[in-house]
Amino acid sequence: MSALAWWIFPVVAGLLAWLWVLWSRRPRSTADSDSLAGYQRFREAMERDAGERG
Repeated sequence: MSALAWWIFPVVAGLLAWLWVLWSRRPRSTADSDSLAGYQRFREAMERDAGERG
């Protein structure tokens, strides 16, 4: 039974490594449109704010 218990560690580690590989290879969005649109809104807000003060 103790020999069987020693197999649990590498099997669990292998499964966790396999899950990590699956998770790390998931498709990701590379579009910058949301980020650029947010930056544009930020710039417009800063320009409005500077215009109201000056």
